[in-house]
Amino acid sequence: MDTGRMEAFSDGVLAIVITIMVLKLTLSEGPDWTTLTDAAPVLMAYVVSYLYVGIYWANHHHLVKVAESVSGTILWMNLLWLFWMTLIPVATEWVGLYPFSRIPTLFYGVILFLSALSYHLLQTSIVRQAGPDSAIARRIGKDWKGKLSILAYGLAAAGSLFQPIISYAFYAIVAIAWIVPDVRLEQLFGEIEASPPESDTASNE
Repeated sequence: MDTGRMEAFSDGVLAIVITIMVLKLTLSEGPDWTTLTDAAPVLMAYVVSYLYVGIYWANHHHLVKVAESVSGTILWMNLLWLFWMTLIPVATEWVGLYPFSRIPTLFYGVILFLSALSYHLLQTSIVRQAGPDSAIARRIGKDWKGKLSILAYGLAAAGSLFQPIISYAFYAIVAIAWIVPDVRLEQLFGEIEASPPESDTASNE
């Protein structure tokens, strides 16, 4: 399968995820500011989840662009990642309604953890297909940032069983760390875009 098809499908799914989240936003009746303040937890949950989906979209764009092709393994890893992403609206609505309850916060953390883990598996599949000496393998390296993010999500989910506010601190830290798209892949994508096609190089020779 061409990488463009997988990226287009993924973009469509993520767009639907955001659409579902915003459609679930509801306000109580009233013309004053208390209408918004009462909905503050729901709005904050939406903002955080929107930020996470946006971060994934930007990094996925660069990841797929540097992939040479899509194997069966890559395709299924991408579908697995999208599966967990489609559950973010459910977790977002629940944690927004009960922001300081342990179980909704735990559920939200588990979904983020599994989303990050499946994305890491997708990235690993693409790197493995390219080979250990490929440009993307050298750029990704040990991927400590990605692995530490997965660990942070796991700690956040565990922390929710004791104090949900601990989980929110971890969520904020990870979001801030990833607010800028993955520079490693962005630079590699720029190099690929700047390099002339092989056919042009051959004709010049």
